[in-house]
Amino acid sequence: MLYSTACEYAIRALAFLALKGENCFFALEEIVAHNGLRSPFMAKILQQLVKQRLVVSQKGPGGGFALGKKPKEITLMDIVKTIDGEPNFSRCAVGLAKCSDQMPCPLHNSWKHLRTQIRNYLENQTVDQLAKAVEKKLEYLKRTSTKKVRL
Repeated sequence: MLYSTACEYAIRALAFLALKGENCFFALEEIVAHNGLRSPFMAKILQQLVKQRLVVSQKGPGGGFALGKKPKEITLMDIVKTIDGEPNFSRCAVGLAKCSDQMPCPLHNSWKHLRTQIRNYLENQTVDQLAKAVEKKLEYLKRTSTKKVRL
């Protein structure tokens, strides 16, 4: 797994908000019910997203949570940094203290290539793209399943 469960929850919540439209506020209960997530855990995650302005919150009637930026402006890397911190792509893949191009571990060359691909993916994949992929998946599941479909 590239990121934590908390980060996965954040991605799912942001994809949900992007699917529902910009400037649309949803209560915590709506977000967790639609995604099958745990409420207290999601509340903490949403607070982190609000601090980084990826999400905005509004109290009172009609309040809740909405995207803080356009879905095309939020990348997976933004979410990962907010929830899990800056990814350490320079760490040795087998945990050796000294691993470099000059002193490579057995996995160094393949990991070097993979971490570049992973970084590029995280930096270029947007919430807008995720929401579109989720929407396609939901449409497929609705056509092929008799059970209630959630994200």
